[in-house]
Amino acid sequence: MANYTEAFPSLPSTAWQETSSTLHLWTQVIGKIRMELTPLINHWWNVTLYVTSRGLTTSSIPYETRFFQIDFDFIAHELCISTSDGQRRAFALKAYSVAEFYQKTMDALASLGIKVKIWTMPQEVSNPILFENDTKHASYNLEYAHRFWQVLVQTNRVFTQFRSRFMGKVSPTHFFWGSFDLALTRFSGRTAPKHPGAPGVADSITHEAYSHEVSSCGFWPGGGGVEPFFYSYAYPEPEGFKEYQIKPEAAYYHKDIQEFVLPLESLRISDSPDETLLSFLESTYEAAAVLGKWDREALERH
Repeated sequence: MANYTEAFPSLPSTAWQETSSTLHLWTQVIGKIRMELTPLINHWWNVTLYVTSRGLTTSSIPYETRFFQIDFDFIAHELCISTSDGQRRAFALKAYSVAEFYQKTMDALASLGIKVKIWTMPQEVSNPILFENDTKHASYNLEYAHRFWQVLVQTNRVFTQFRSRFMGKVSPTHFFWGSFDLALTRFSGRTAPKHPGAPGVADSITHEAYSHEVSSCGFWPGGGGVEPFFYSYAYPEPEGFKEYQIKPEAAYYHKDIQEFVLPLESLRISDSPDETLLSFLESTYEAAAVLGKWDREALERH
């Protein structure tokens, strides 16, 4: 395996906090458009965004007899909307307020003949403000937006390799705009007990997301003074999970969030960041599969 020692750029929480908060809400505007126009797919997979060679995309969204997609381009720093009949609208990404971004997006869609009404209350954020009223969040640092996307690209690359080792049901690697993280989930094939719900999340969302047993991993880009980290958890969490011996040494079980975590910075100082991340993914999955008595012979590729 190649040794990409410079693949994961620095993403200090304090330096990019304001851009992160704004971008989080921008992705919610775009994600809610996809959610409104697509039918529900298991575990809410119809609402997510995906990593591209230039940024994040909704992928194709049906609208009447056409398709369209919305792309964040973190190289050219623009938002682009393209349609299946050859039309295109774009505007530069810069320090717009959420209210300005929301209005520019809706105006661009209207100019393409696309009419959509979304619920404009943000989700999974503290002290939410309606998109059209939010003039508080208005930061966009091009350098840190680009770094954020670069981390997603590299994470997606390693996650894809990890995903390929599983023959059972496994999710795409997708970006959840509510929780603002990149995630990948493996399934045991068994149904799960009803989830008790999570703070600030509607029960219907949580129950759909955790209808079946999972071992899930992801990357969260930090916030609130907490540095970015990779995570892994199991639902339901089997007995002994938090004490299971995992790799690498920098990883640990975070009692507050009840997940295993691996700081992004540990990859940046590693001689083999890919191997470091893969060891975390494999060992934390093993904790879920061994202790949860998954049928590993049937589910894993040998």
